[in-house]
Amino acid sequence: MTLEEQIKHYRKQAGLSQEKMAEKIGVSRQAITKWENGTGTPDIANLMAIADLFQISVDELLSNEKSEKKQSDYIYESRTEYDIDGKKNFDIKLGGAYAVDLKAYHGEKIKVAMFSNVYKNLLADYKIKIDDIKNRIDIDLNRFNEASEADAKESLVITILIPVKYIGKIELSVNAGTLNITDIENEHIEVNGKISEVTLQGNKSEIEIDSNLDMQISVLSHEGALEINQLSATSRLTIPADYRFRSTKKGIATHIYYERQGKKVDDFSDAEADNYIEFNGIKSELVIVEAEA
Repeated sequence: MTLEEQIKHYRKQAGLSQEKMAEKIGVSRQAITKWENGTGTPDIANLMAIADLFQISVDELLSNEKSEKKQSDYIYESRTEYDIDGKKNFDIKLGGAYAVDLKAYHGEKIKVAMFSNVYKNLLADYKIKIDDIKNRIDIDLNRFNEASEADAKESLVITILIPVKYIGKIELSVNAGTLNITDIENEHIEVNGKISEVTLQGNKSEIEIDSNLDMQISVLSHEGALEINQLSATSRLTIPADYRFRSTKKGIATHIYYERQGKKVDDFSDAEADNYIEFNGIKSELVIVEAEA
């Protein structure tokens, strides 16, 4: 795992936002963003501060052999699988979770896994229900025995794998600290809920995100439209330096700002680009940040 992946992994494992981590080690939030995007590298003093914050050695932080904690290493886990044999739309309702990974893979089954190092009653308290209804698959997370959504947001990690060849439209409702959407090619993905951090990689889709929390959205690679709908929120969208996009804002008192190398700059969107960013809402701001090449 690269240094940028190590930093992001340990930050998320500690439950820290980029702002909180920056505050703890005495740097700017932009510095954390650059380190995690691989567009900047911490000096030795900052490496020592990062290692001290996460209570690991600098050698561990720099080691490419130390892999991210594997899902199988969690103390408690629950897995649900379901065979499908044709293209389906997906309606996924999860409620609260610490982290959610939604990913396409080459296979025949829907695979849903839940992990935790806290909930010894995970198998009894949280159950995945999958219903196959004509051209739609419903995936619901049900809680039992007074298990709360607040509990789930503390430590419940959920991964959902959907077969590449069977992916139709996707609706996802979740309240989570982090959401990763990876390698999905379809017509439309709609995300509803309260989410702090979103990472998009390898998708070809129209993705709509409705969340009234301040968000950090990282686009590592994406083809298609990205629509962000917010109410009284300020969010940041980081894009690769070579990412071409056109942009528009709608709603009431919404603003889009642009940032490059830590400074506000003029609009650098491209009216001829195929990729499309739309910001819609009321009294909200979106800062589009270009990562350094």
